[in-house]
Amino acid sequence: MQKVIFDTDPGVDDAMALLFLHHHPDVDLLGVTTVFGNARIETTTRNALFLKREWKIDAPVARGAGETFIPHRISHEPPTFIHGDDGLGNIGVPDVFDVPLDPRPAHRFIVETIRENPGEVTIVAVGRMTNLANALKEDPEIVDLVKEIVVMGGAFEVNGNVTPAAEANIHGDPEAADIVFTAEWPVVIVGLDVTLQTVMTRKALADIRDAAGTRAKLLFDLSQFYIKFYEGRVPDGMVVHDSCACAYVVAPELFETRAGTVRVVCGGIADGMTIQKPDGRTFGPSDWDGLPSQRICTGIDAPAVLQLIHDTIVSVRED
Repeated sequence: MQKVIFDTDPGVDDAMALLFLHHHPDVDLLGVTTVFGNARIETTTRNALFLKREWKIDAPVARGAGETFIPHRISHEPPTFIHGDDGLGNIGVPDVFDVPLDPRPAHRFIVETIRENPGEVTIVAVGRMTNLANALKEDPEIVDLVKEIVVMGGAFEVNGNVTPAAEANIHGDPEAADIVFTAEWPVVIVGLDVTLQTVMTRKALADIRDAAGTRAKLLFDLSQFYIKFYEGRVPDGMVVHDSCACAYVVAPELFETRAGTVRVVCGGIADGMTIQKPDGRTFGPSDWDGLPSQRICTGIDAPAVLQLIHDTIVSVRED
């Protein structure tokens, strides 16, 4: 059983990833920590609580960072044209409802949960890396206690999706991402190189809805705005970025990876760009030297990942 903390900024594809983790039989979801990104922190936290209620998720929700690791760094407006004004496809999420928050801030929830489960916790981080950087700042020794960090973010052999250089999650807080990638804990980065290959069609999503009942009906409904954004960008359907990172946790054999030190460009026209120095390559002295080797995903069996998402979500039906 994989013990998982899901660090997220719901977000439509975040919602699918959360339902995947909730339904997968090999995942013990220890908690959901929220961060700003796809919407402001008030909205992403409300959305996590809403999904917790609607999907009957037992795991606690802890509210996380609402600004970048370096305070007052220039940040960008939430992408309402992708995820809707409410962050969940404009389905009309209620503003207030009676679902309690964990009293701890997300970074402390992360630290305390890791210390309670030494060597067992995988953090799946599919938003900005701010909560993880804050956890490292508070307790640097957790690097020796984490099983693995699996990140959805970055772009290595392809262009970014918010600038030619940068992917959205990393671009949103580059300094935090650089701290996370250069820390002495094992990191796997599931970036645009592989997620852009993983497109769920309208029919596939409808099949999930029809097979899995009310939970999947909500997923189908909140995904429609997101699908509309992808019209003209993919032949049909939507890219399921965040679920790819979750799939890696339970089925790493469906991915190809490459090891090497990863740094993030902080500032300038390439702000948020992710660059790996592959192991075994020789260069002159650089800021990549003496840092831990991390793994980036370079290949994916996209049909198998999509089938895994389908099979996992439909494995629990609720009418």
